[in-house]
Amino acid sequence: MPALDDRAIAYLRAARVARLATADARGRPHVVPVCFAVEEERAYIALDAKPKSVAPRRLKRVRNIAENPQVALLADYYGEDWSRLSFVLASGTASLVEPGEGEHAAAVALLRDKYPQYARMPIEEQPVIAVALGSAHVWQAGEGERPERDPRWESFASLARERHVVRRYKPIPVPREVVEATIEAARWAPSPHGAQPWRFVVITRQDLKENLATAMAAEWRRNLDMDGLPSEVVDERLRKSQSRITNSPVLVIPCLYLADLHVYPDPARQQAEWTMAVQSLGAAIQNMLLSAYSLGLDTGWMCAPLFVPDIVVQALDLSPDLTPHALINMGYGSQDPPRRPHRPITDLIVMYE
Repeated sequence: MPALDDRAIAYLRAARVARLATADARGRPHVVPVCFAVEEERAYIALDAKPKSVAPRRLKRVRNIAENPQVALLADYYGEDWSRLSFVLASGTASLVEPGEGEHAAAVALLRDKYPQYARMPIEEQPVIAVALGSAHVWQAGEGERPERDPRWESFASLARERHVVRRYKPIPVPREVVEATIEAARWAPSPHGAQPWRFVVITRQDLKENLATAMAAEWRRNLDMDGLPSEVVDERLRKSQSRITNSPVLVIPCLYLADLHVYPDPARQQAEWTMAVQSLGAAIQNMLLSAYSLGLDTGWMCAPLFVPDIVVQALDLSPDLTPHALINMGYGSQDPPRRPHRPITDLIVMYE
């Protein structure tokens, strides 16, 4: 089995559930679905309070690990579109981490961050299974192929309704022609005087993602500190934001570009010109998001560059004529997160005469 690599770790981090395979001293296998979290090259599995017929330490998986610590962890994605099937099969050595050990508290924090349900379960009172991952096999059907269009996306109403924000992505590359197709849709958005006052920066290199996340972190921390938040909350929010940047297969940074706009002698009209440009940038981004979803991609919208545009320009060595306004995550989603309720149309139309 190939050595564990960043792609396998990213896939495991994004997966919501896996199958843990253990065996007893005589080699008899035992497989169960598990919730888990991954940090670097270690996976953690809680002995939680979901209904069980025996005490956590008497579970078959725990007894097997005591007899034979060699285990396997399988995470997979299944859909009716078989061209997008994938899985990661990782092997490693398992052990129990007891409450009070330093690693235990960190593991509990990781698990609660990934699964909100654990906030109401006393998982800190039980040992945690820790798996030192040693190797992994990654498989993806039709990797690199352009996804088929889903018939449900033929209706614009369905497309607009189904598109939503996704925060976790599979570690699968997105073909360049698919990314460019989304920006092709963006360029047809309305703009003041037809000037198209926007440009797009596309980042796929991991080193650039890391540089960008690191460069933005100091200012993020300063802003969060000004809000008077506890240091542990600040650290956690920073970790999540940086992870969204570094674990996205593609980052698209829409930038305002004002060089071709009209110039007026009075401040009021100049301000209106700038406002029109910002409005049109939003329209271009929405075109891109809808196009991405129609092509089988998922996206997320981060507003962080609005607060640190100069830092983004410097970190990516962009032209000073560009003003970053957003950061769009793009890739193949590894989960379908809950959708927030939207106001009914009766709340949105305030006048119809």
